[in-house]
Amino acid sequence: MIIDGHNDLVLRRYRGEPSPNMDLSAARDADFAGGFFALYIPSPPAAEPSEPPYALPIAEPIPFEEAAQVAEGLYETLLSLPVRRAASVDDFRPGEVTAIVHMEGAEAIAPDLSNLDEWYARGLRSIGPVWSRPNDFAHGVPFEFPASPDTGPGLTDAGRALVAACNRLGILVDLSHLNERGFWDVAEISDAPLVATHSNAHALCPSTRNLTDAQLVAVRDSEGVVGVNFGVSFLRADGARLPEETGLDDIVRHVRYLVGRMGIDHVALGSDFDGATMPAALVGIAGLPLLVEALRAGGLDDAAVAKITHENWLRVLDATWA
Repeated sequence: MIIDGHNDLVLRRYRGEPSPNMDLSAARDADFAGGFFALYIPSPPAAEPSEPPYALPIAEPIPFEEAAQVAEGLYETLLSLPVRRAASVDDFRPGEVTAIVHMEGAEAIAPDLSNLDEWYARGLRSIGPVWSRPNDFAHGVPFEFPASPDTGPGLTDAGRALVAACNRLGILVDLSHLNERGFWDVAEISDAPLVATHSNAHALCPSTRNLTDAQLVAVRDSEGVVGVNFGVSFLRADGARLPEETGLDDIVRHVRYLVGRMGIDHVALGSDFDGATMPAALVGIAGLPLLVEALRAGGLDDAAVAKITHENWLRVLDATWA
């Protein structure tokens, strides 16, 4: 069984665009049991990183009223998908696709958190305080390479209140896209495992979107998990967007590095399907069995592969949602 840390199928469907990676009809044959389905309020189109070094302008904030309206449409789109919504880890079952309702960037949450309980009642079980733009809660990392994730101030007072409220309700707080100062703020105040649903090792690919060794140790010490992102710009040492020249071995390289820094209990998958450029060898869901074989060829035994593909996600979700 494979549980995945991030996909952007909902946005693709909401916009009426084709999905390059998320063919749900292939899920059963690929042993894909679902994962985090993002509700992402998009910024105006911008260039995707290609030729490094790059430093793209940070996206402008999106007002709550505008974001809340878009989030309603995204949620309705998710409800139209042939998936069940996860309220507990028991909802993940072989042969079915289960969606964790995940909000990527908290712009649709009122700054006073007055609608957070309502979203929880609708199934929200994971939230990233930011995407890569500032909002009322925190500051996201810009898309820069090579660069440090230490790019500015951390959580606002509203952001601290959001983390505390998520701990109270049992909503996972996703650290992907959050800058380093914000990461440490969450680590200081949260009583839940630290989780980055779709991030990689900064030591192997010095993108702002990736985690430093110190951050990885903090995730480990909290009994948390990092989902390895398959996006080529976050895998390659040169940061280039070269899908034909990026292989499954590049994903395995990050998996093995994270295992070496954190241990096998703290590494999972976080594809970023439909949200980033994938290695050409891994088209999407249908290619996941190839990745599983690559993990085995990379020296991971069946017990380790089971932890990475689903057991670590189930452990952390159970601890957080409880």
